Amino acid sequence: MIITQTPLRVSFFGGGTDYPEYFEKHGGAVLGTAVDKSAFFCLSRFYSKMFDYSMRIAYRKVECVSNIDELEHVPFRECLRWAGVDRDIEINHSAELPAFTGLGSSSSFVVGLLNTLYAHQRKTLPAVELACEAIDLERRVLRESVGCQDQVFAAVGGFNLVEFRGRDSIAVHRLPLTAGRVREFEQHLLVFFTGIKRRAEELAARQVQRIPTNIRRLKEMRSLVDEGFRIVSGDGSLEPFGEMLQRSWQLKRELDDAISSDAIDAIYQAGIDAGAWGGKLLGAGGGGFVLFVVPPERRAAVQLRLRHLLQVDFRVNAPGSHVVQRTHSRRKEKRPFDFAALSQAG
Repeated sequence: MIITQTPLRVSFFGGGTDYPEYFEKHGGAVLGTAVDKSAFFCLSRFYSKMFDYSMRIAYRKVECVSNIDELEHVPFRECLRWAGVDRDIEINHSAELPAFTGLGSSSSFVVGLLNTLYAHQRKTLPAVELACEAIDLERRVLRESVGCQDQVFAAVGGFNLVEFRGRDSIAVHRLPLTAGRVREFEQHLLVFFTGIKRRAEELAARQVQRIPTNIRRLKEMRSLVDEGFRIVSGDGSLEPFGEMLQRSWQLKRELDDAISSDAIDAIYQAGIDAGAWGGKLLGAGGGGFVLFVVPPERRAAVQLRLRHLLQVDFRVNAPGSHVVQRTHSRRKEKRPFDFAALSQAG
C-alpha cells in the first residue's frame, strides 16, 4: 500500500504570466507557496483474476472497471494511461478542501496521482521533472488551458519565486526564510471562502485569448514578483507587501470582466475597510478564496466584518508531493525441511 500527500498552493504575485502563450515570448514568474492543505492518494494492489473487474478507483464516486477506457473520470483515466498502469490496483482519492476554489487542486490531483503511480512502479522523478510531466499531460492530453505554476508548487513545495523561461526551462528559487519570519508572515494572512465555486478552465481560456491585449498589465504584474520576494525575504514591515497585493488585484481585475463580481468586490472592500493592507482573489478568478494581508492588531476587526464567511487558516512553506507511507506484503521464505535436525531431536 502506498499513501501520498500533495499540497495545494497560494499564489501572491505573477499569476497570468505562467501561461506558455505569454512567458515563451516575454518571460514569466510567480511568487507563491505550497500550503498545508493537501490531496491524498492511497494505492493498493489486488488480484483482479479473482474479481469481476481489473481496477477500482474511488473519489466522490466509485468506479470498478475491467478496461481503462471504461473510466468516466478523465484525469484519473489519462494519468493511469500515461503511467502505463491498467490493472490490479485500487486507488482512493481524498482532499482537505474542495475543488474549484482557486488553490490549484486540479494540478495537485495530477501531480499527486502521477507521483503515486510512479511510487507503485518504484520510479523516482526529480520534482521539477514531475511538474513538467503534469504540465504536459494537462495541456497536451487533457487539453486544458492551464498555467504552469500550480504543478510546480504541488511537486516542489516550499515558498518560492518560480521563473518560467521556456516550456522546458523552469527555475525554482527558494525564499531564504527563518522560522520566525515564516510565523510572522502567517500571522499577517487571513483567508476566507467566498462561497462561490467555479471551474477555472473557461476563465483561463478567456485570459489566454486576451493575452495580446493585456501585455502591459501582465508585464507590470511580473515586475511585482521580484519586489515581493525582496520584502518577504527581509526583516522589515509587511505593509508594502499588502499594498502591492492591492495593486496586483487591481491589475488582475482589468484582465477580464469575469474575474470579479459585485459580490466579490463587496467582500474585498469590506476587508480593506476593516483594516487590511491589501489582498486578492486566489486562482483564476470568479470565486473561491479571498486572501488579505492584515496587521495583527486589525485581525479581529477583519474577522468580525467577514464573520459570515468561512475562514480557513493556512500554514505556508509546505513540502511538495511525497510518499507518507509505504507497506509491503511479505511472503515467508520457504526453507527445505531439515530431516537431520529432526532425527537428532528424536
